[in-house]
Amino acid sequence: MSLITALELWKSYGHEDILQGISLSIPPQARIALLGANGIGKTTLLKLLIGEEAPTSGKIQRARNLSIGYLPQERFSDSDDQIPSLSASASGLGVNISLSTTLWDYCLSAFQELLSLEQELSTLSKQLEGQPIIYHTEPWLEKYSNLQHSFEARGGYDYLYQTRQVLQGLGFSEKDYSMPLEHLSSGQLTRAMLAHLLLLNPSLLILDEPTNHLDIQAVQWLESFLNRWKGALLLVSHDRYFLDKVCNVIWDMFPDHIEVYHGNYSAYLEQRELRWQFRQNSFKTEKERMEKELAYIRRNIAAQNTTQAKGKLRRLSRQIEAIEQLGWTAFQQKNWLQISQQVNTSQSMMSIEEAERRLRALTPPQDDRQPHPFHLQMRPLSRSGDIILRAQRVVVGYPNKPLFYAEELLLRRKECAALLGANGTGKSTFLKTILQQLPPLEGEIQLGASLQIGYFAQTHEDLNPESSLLEEISKVKPDWSVLQIRKHLARFLFIGDDVYKPVKVLSGGERSRLVLSKLMLAEANFLLLDEPTNHLDIPSQELLQAVLAEYTGTLLLVSHDRFLINLLATQVWEIKPSPDHSIPKLEVFNGSYQEYLQREDSLGKPQMVSFTAQTQEKKDFRLQKARKNRQLSISRKKQDRLEEIEAMIEKLEAEQQELEDALAHPPTNYEAVHQLGERYERCQAELEEAYREWGLLMEE
Repeated sequence: MSLITALELWKSYGHEDILQGISLSIPPQARIALLGANGIGKTTLLKLLIGEEAPTSGKIQRARNLSIGYLPQERFSDSDDQIPSLSASASGLGVNISLSTTLWDYCLSAFQELLSLEQELSTLSKQLEGQPIIYHTEPWLEKYSNLQHSFEARGGYDYLYQTRQVLQGLGFSEKDYSMPLEHLSSGQLTRAMLAHLLLLNPSLLILDEPTNHLDIQAVQWLESFLNRWKGALLLVSHDRYFLDKVCNVIWDMFPDHIEVYHGNYSAYLEQRELRWQFRQNSFKTEKERMEKELAYIRRNIAAQNTTQAKGKLRRLSRQIEAIEQLGWTAFQQKNWLQISQQVNTSQSMMSIEEAERRLRALTPPQDDRQPHPFHLQMRPLSRSGDIILRAQRVVVGYPNKPLFYAEELLLRRKECAALLGANGTGKSTFLKTILQQLPPLEGEIQLGASLQIGYFAQTHEDLNPESSLLEEISKVKPDWSVLQIRKHLARFLFIGDDVYKPVKVLSGGERSRLVLSKLMLAEANFLLLDEPTNHLDIPSQELLQAVLAEYTGTLLLVSHDRFLINLLATQVWEIKPSPDHSIPKLEVFNGSYQEYLQREDSLGKPQMVSFTAQTQEKKDFRLQKARKNRQLSISRKKQDRLEEIEAMIEKLEAEQQELEDALAHPPTNYEAVHQLGERYERCQAELEEAYREWGLLMEE
């Protein structure tokens, strides 16, 4: 049974129809990515699915006892004094949290039932300690045993460890745990909300842009977590590499339907291109058929077949009107019953001349998101050519605040270096140092001769808020006509009256596209790009990707977009913490991003332990309970068996830990990964059976 089923959802705000008959189904253990251009209605659809808003018409069915965890894209505003609820169920939404709550307490609030059970268990334990041992055989002891068993079965000895694991995975340190939520930055608050949501462990996770404010390390941890997680997932994200790693179904959303593609994001790109080629061919074939039918009508309209010809002309007139209103793609996907409910087609027929004119005007289906031919082509690895940048023994930073050290850097013509590192490590500062806006603290940076440098800044400070798009392009190309500027801006998705908009009303993504359009006219042969995909939706990211793939100059790219890095990088420069806690060092890897990842895997990454790992709290309690209950005259035979099982559990726990470490960074060979998974499942089953027998012996 599906977790959520939606039929013919319509959602209107005033006279504007945002959703127009959307139907969908979310099965258990789904891994779905929801794609679509900005403004298409993705967030609106999510709010309908969780019950935050009601559809104008249509029906939504949710499975009984369904629990939903929802991370909204618009998390909070400056005036909020509470964090909005992240949990929902078939019966309603959860409870908001005060911003005065500490980070640690906020995350623990995900375990409300478990905390209540723990308190009850603690109270009962104190009551038992105050009674003579003879009363331990009464119903009090049975109640205590049942509570303890329920507490353990629900993960009562793991929840503290789970909380630490998630917080550390998302980039928090222990000193952050005691901070009130109101003292966290907006990025930290977003990560706190995500941590709380993961700890809730709902049956369906709905995440709207979860990787915002996460650096690459945190995103990689989240990928690993979600790949191990057993529930269903519906995800909206502009991080294409993240979609590649996490999702196996793609929903491409349009106002009136969702197109389903099976596979990850890369598979979706290939399938989408083939699907649109098929539609183009189908359009050509069908239009030719309609033209032949019109020729038949022209020949027979005044002859002996007048009635038949008029009937054909009436049907053809209705088809032309429906295609004009719905568009060719939607027309192909609907039957006449659906079409009649959505469009008004004339009951009278067109003249032959009118039908011919309007048929000629029909254009083939257009896919604004159709991938550019370069979408699977990586930048060629260049190892020769002129030196563009050379640096030796350089320290980058500010007076009394060095950020990182680079022993030697060498970038040649036509290469692309991807500069990686956690937030705040000095990546943007390094770009400003290359631009000579800041001097290096030590060492020297040498630039090649005849360089024309283009700089894409995160803040877009080179744009005049009062200028129009036409005026901004005119600054770069003062001799261009309005028509030439319009053609250039159209390539960057600015059409119609968009060109007259002032910069101050543009969204972040629109500003990024405008800066990129100016850079491509500046004739720079060395581009410094600081997070160029920030605020870009996927169609705009594909546009940027296509433009940079065609670019013949040299690139230095600072980005969290691993999909773009994977396509372009010929070198990877990463700022890494120093083992001795001195100044971080920039390490150079000569090769593609995939080769870099393989190298990192072979060296071994920080280990991620799963939630099933047994914690010290659990071990301590088990031993404590064993000592207490052995006072109740347990037979020697049972005691021997208990000790035997405890030794077995210790051995299985160690084996489980080794397997989890291996699975956290699996080998590239599929068969090896499969064998590791089978061994892990066998070990887990044996461990659970050992716990079960141990529990039965302790209760006798």
